[in-house]
Amino acid sequence: MTSTPLTDQNTAPGSSLNTAAARTLATTTKTPPQMQGISTRWLLRILPWVEVSGGTYRVNRRLTHTLGNGRVEFISAGAEVRVIPAELTELPALHGFEGTDELQTLAARCVQREYAAGERIVDGGSPVEEVLLIAHGKINKVGAGEYDGETNLGVLADGDWAGDQALTDREGRWDCSLRSLTRCTVLALPLTEFRAVAEQSAPLRAHLEGLLSRLMPRQNKRGEADIELASGHEGELELPGTFVDYDVSPREYELSVAQTVLRVHSRVADLYNEPMNQVEEQLRLTVQALRERQEHELVNNRQFGLLHNADLGQRLHTRTGPPTPDDLDDLITRRRKTQFLLAHPRTIAAIGRECSSRGIYPGHAEVDGSAVRTWRGIPLLPCNKIPISKNHTSSVLAMRLGQENQGVVGLHQSGIPDEIEPSLNARFMGIDDKAVMSYLVSVYFSAAVLVPDALGILEDVEV
Repeated sequence: MTSTPLTDQNTAPGSSLNTAAARTLATTTKTPPQMQGISTRWLLRILPWVEVSGGTYRVNRRLTHTLGNGRVEFISAGAEVRVIPAELTELPALHGFEGTDELQTLAARCVQREYAAGERIVDGGSPVEEVLLIAHGKINKVGAGEYDGETNLGVLADGDWAGDQALTDREGRWDCSLRSLTRCTVLALPLTEFRAVAEQSAPLRAHLEGLLSRLMPRQNKRGEADIELASGHEGELELPGTFVDYDVSPREYELSVAQTVLRVHSRVADLYNEPMNQVEEQLRLTVQALRERQEHELVNNRQFGLLHNADLGQRLHTRTGPPTPDDLDDLITRRRKTQFLLAHPRTIAAIGRECSSRGIYPGHAEVDGSAVRTWRGIPLLPCNKIPISKNHTSSVLAMRLGQENQGVVGLHQSGIPDEIEPSLNARFMGIDDKAVMSYLVSVYFSAAVLVPDALGILEDVEV
């Protein structure tokens, strides 16, 4: 008996040309190479860019008298916290003091205290008997308001201090009450201990006695020497003489650089250029990566990055943890003409949650053809280069922009050799003995804050 073999339907010859064979004669439509690492890069888009000839930008300011404008740092061993002796010079009364032994003695006489959330630390109007150094936590400054009420005067947090005015004023009194918002660790330096050390140290006494002479010029609220003026007078009043003094050591910003070497085999460049030029596509993606790094450096670089160049008087802490509408209002009122807010997308989501919980719905505006959320009419732009810490906290930046506004500016130098974009060039470096072509791709940039109130930061924002 002869059996008839079964024919596989998939391998049986068809009555027409199948698609697999047809594709060998067809032209495939292709996209340019795609890249997931490209972000909106709002900071690069909104910054006004200033031409910097010679690679250096000098910011001239009026002379400012500053005493202790940093934050105190601590070290810990288990539950014990100690202040670093040299960090005590951040206190205005000890700024510039170089007595190592005295600073070590003062640090050793600090007393560690722990406070629970909601606990009252000092009462307003009471004598100042100690200087408080906040090692960890948040403390609310509460003042007397109208009609026997209370008003919030701000928040102290890690590295801040209070009561230091009593180091030079024996009749010092607390001008506000301090109340812990979170669990706090505070180091207290009793004034009796400070005065005992000063009585035994001639250099420390001389430093404190010379403090008033160093503060002789009358100053405005920003620390600049007052310009003497007369107004509202009649007759032949003798007018005051004055002059505007300048800072003799202005800060200079040198252009930074981000670079890489792009390598392309000559055979690839010669033979595989249709329909897309291989060198151009390689260069396009490399430029995108450099621009991403450029924005990261503008935010995070320790020399010129915005997060590290905000004045300490322009750094605020959230009242509780999440970014509330009250915190955003405090941030934007620290300067005139706040033009943009920048935050990590997760921070913007946290702001939205806090607004929704209060029944507040922020508006929207169009910026550069894109719809973005606003707060009080100020665009709130996403920037994924603002870091989120391991404790799930981040920051919100508030900026005024432009030289004409005494704001924040970006720095670059256009017209450099082999330029393909402003301040970005690709220079041919030759072909090696493996027939690989090399291009040096560089972008030159920096940023400057012209006056301190041009940039503010809301810190420790829980996301």
